[in-house]
Amino acid sequence: MVKTIMVVDDNADVITSVKYGLEDTKKEYQVIGAESGKQCLSLLLQNRIPDLILLDIMMPEMSGWELFNKLKENKSWKKIPVVFLTARIDNIAKNAGKFLGDDYIEKPFEIQDVKNRINKVLEKKQSDTA
Repeated sequence: MVKTIMVVDDNADVITSVKYGLEDTKKEYQVIGAESGKQCLSLLLQNRIPDLILLDIMMPEMSGWELFNKLKENKSWKKIPVVFLTARIDNIAKNAGKFLGDDYIEKPFEIQDVKNRINKVLEKKQSDTA
């Protein structure tokens, strides 16, 4: 079954890289891009609910932390796994990201590592709901 991954990042190149890296010939993933927290919320309100969100922390207008809080406040979205995908490598962000989110991946990233970690989070979610 195809898994939908939403990539929320203000850098379109990151969204494109993840999209091309995940939407390979196996057709395991469909990637939806959102270039801001506002666009992410708009897509969710249109019922474009992903299986997992890859979320940048440092974005203008609404940070990844702020978006994360909005996701967790909504009963329809709070169970969507969130993996932080960010250039922030300081210990505070890393520890908060690992504690709050389902995983924390630093940029630059290897797409195979992103795939492996997405699979791990989705498998854990599936076993938790089984």
